[in-house]
Amino acid sequence: MNTLDTLRFAMGSLNSHRLRTLLSASGIAIGIAAVILLTSIGEGIQRFVLSEFTQFGTNIISINPGKISTHGASVGAISSSRPLTIEDAIALKSSRYVQYTNAGLMGNAEVRVGGLSRRVSVLGEGPDFARAFNMKVSIGQFLPADDLSNPRAFAVLGSKTRTELFGSKNPLGSSIQVGSSRFRVIGVMASKGQVLGFDLDDTVYIPTARALELFNRTGVMEIQIAYLPGAPLDAVVQEAKRILIARHGREDFTLRPQQQMLDTLSTVLDVLTFAVAALGGVSLMVGAVGMVTLMHIAVAERVSEIGLLTALGATRARIRILFLMESTVLSTLGGLVGLVVGTSIAWILKTLVSGLPVSIPWDYVMGALALSVVVGLSAGVVPAMRAARMDPVEALRNE
Repeated sequence: MNTLDTLRFAMGSLNSHRLRTLLSASGIAIGIAAVILLTSIGEGIQRFVLSEFTQFGTNIISINPGKISTHGASVGAISSSRPLTIEDAIALKSSRYVQYTNAGLMGNAEVRVGGLSRRVSVLGEGPDFARAFNMKVSIGQFLPADDLSNPRAFAVLGSKTRTELFGSKNPLGSSIQVGSSRFRVIGVMASKGQVLGFDLDDTVYIPTARALELFNRTGVMEIQIAYLPGAPLDAVVQEAKRILIARHGREDFTLRPQQQMLDTLSTVLDVLTFAVAALGGVSLMVGAVGMVTLMHIAVAERVSEIGLLTALGATRARIRILFLMESTVLSTLGGLVGLVVGTSIAWILKTLVSGLPVSIPWDYVMGALALSVVVGLSAGVVPAMRAARMDPVEALRNE
């Protein structure tokens, strides 16, 4: 009885007990489909979140006023952080690693055009903002490189703000009132949509110095550095710290490299995807338990068949291989069915639900399929050993 004969015998046995075969394969198929579907949603969410963070580039360092880590100081001591200023951003541009710098702040104000008014987010930005964050201008231009401490009163509209206030008319050259100040429109940004709940299209961009006056602030909320691609991150951070400490006298600011945040976020999302895969694996283990049970039943039903095979010269090793092959073929068929079902459902969800991020992670798919084969081997070990240990005389007497 060679390997090919053993395979034919196993397939014949599975075909002769179709209902049992269907039930066993269904348990594995459901488990594999669950793993694929859950990991597809998890992988899709991971890619969606990372794309939201990386659409503005990955070579960004954000600097905020105040030090988040606390060092030794007396309880009654009063300390204050020096605010970050436009001059700090100008000084940071002297670093050999820095490509662009931007001092920015954000507020909310009412914008008026003629008889129309609308409350929008007002972003005070520098002339390098659009280049640093890969922002595109639809018509006109972005804020020009004026004297940063005394820029002209120019404004750039977000695409939604332009539509709400001007409709289909060309807004370039028009005068708008932002809060208590008047600005001349010189550009309209290309539509960017929402990023983590913030609508970048429902905005007005004005020079940073003008925004400081509008919101009565002495310092900016954040300075962003766009460093040269390929520059060593540690060197960029140390150089930025050196420049700001020289200006402030101490480290009263916090640097947040976007790359470090992305690495941390990617690690968290990887763990989440693995946890979701493990959750789907529970269904696979339930299917494995069902397969073990049905294989034990199969051995009990085929006692006389096992005795006859042994009497005809089949060795104990061949009997073990026979039952292991049955369970392996059964789990492989179930895994393939689960693969087709899981990927099909994932594709349907991706097609029908446009807002649902679904991406099939093929490494998890192949891993799940390999796991189904391992499950089949594991499920068949004990029943196969039990069948191989049967005494042929007692097995034939059972007939």
